[in-house]
Amino acid sequence: MLPGFGLTLGYTIFYLSIIVLIPLSALVFKTFSLTLEQFWTAISAPRVLASYRLTFGASLIAALVNLVFGLLIAWVLVRYTFPGKKIVDALVDLPFALPTAVAGISLTALLAGNGWVGQYLEPLGIQLAFKPAGVVIALIFIGLPFVVRTVQPVLEDAEKELEEAATSLGATRWQIFTKVILPSITPALLTGFAMAFARAIGEYGSVIFIAGNMPMISEITPLIIIGKLEQYDYAGATAVAVVMLVISFVLLLVINALQAWQRRHAGAPA
Repeated sequence: MLPGFGLTLGYTIFYLSIIVLIPLSALVFKTFSLTLEQFWTAISAPRVLASYRLTFGASLIAALVNLVFGLLIAWVLVRYTFPGKKIVDALVDLPFALPTAVAGISLTALLAGNGWVGQYLEPLGIQLAFKPAGVVIALIFIGLPFVVRTVQPVLEDAEKELEEAATSLGATRWQIFTKVILPSITPALLTGFAMAFARAIGEYGSVIFIAGNMPMISEITPLIIIGKLEQYDYAGATAVAVVMLVISFVLLLVINALQAWQRRHAGAPA
C-alpha cells in the first residue's frame, strides 16, 4: 500500500462530497417532492420543450461551426508563421478570460439594429440580435477555444515524416490531409467538439443579453430555471435542472471516453 494513500483518498472523497456530491444530491432529492406526473409536466411543458430545442439545437450548430473553424485556426497557428501570430494565439483564449456577461453585452452592441454591424445587416432583412441566430453566435464565441486548444497540441506533435513519405509516394495535399493527418487528429477533434457542445448547453451570461429571451422563440433552458426560481417554483426548477444534469453527465462520459480513445490512439504503434 502506498504511504499516505488512505489519507489522500479520504481527503479527496470528502472534498468531492462537499463541493460536488452533496449539492447534486440535494438537487435530485428536491425533485423527489414531485410526483411522477408533476415531474413530467414540469419538464415537458411547451415553453420548456421550446427552450430544449433552442438550447440543444443552437449548441449543436455552434459546436459544428467551431469544429470546422477551430480546426482551421489551429492549423494556421501550427503550420504558418506570420506577423502578429502570438497576438492571434492569445486572442483564442479571450472567451476564457472575458466575463460571459461582458461578451453578451459586446455582441449585442455589435449585432443590434443600431450596432456597428447590425445597422448594415438590418436594412437587408438580416436580424441577428434578439433572435435564435444571436444565440448561436454567442455560443460560437464561447466554444471556439475548446476546439482550438484541443486540436493544436495534437497537430504540433504530428509526425512530419509520415507526410513527407506520402508526398514522396505521389500523394496530393488533399490525400495527405484526409489519409494521414485527419485520422490522427480525429479523436482530438471529437473531444473538442464534445467539450464545446457541453459548454454551450450550460451557457447563460453571454446568451441572455443577445437572445431577447422571448418565450417559445429565443428563451434558453437555463433562463427557464432562473425564471422558476424567481417564481419560488423550486421543485419545477430542480426538475428541469435534473434533466440538464443527466444530459451533462452523459456528455461528460462521452468526453472521457473520447479522451481515453485519444490516449490509446496516440500510444498505438504507427
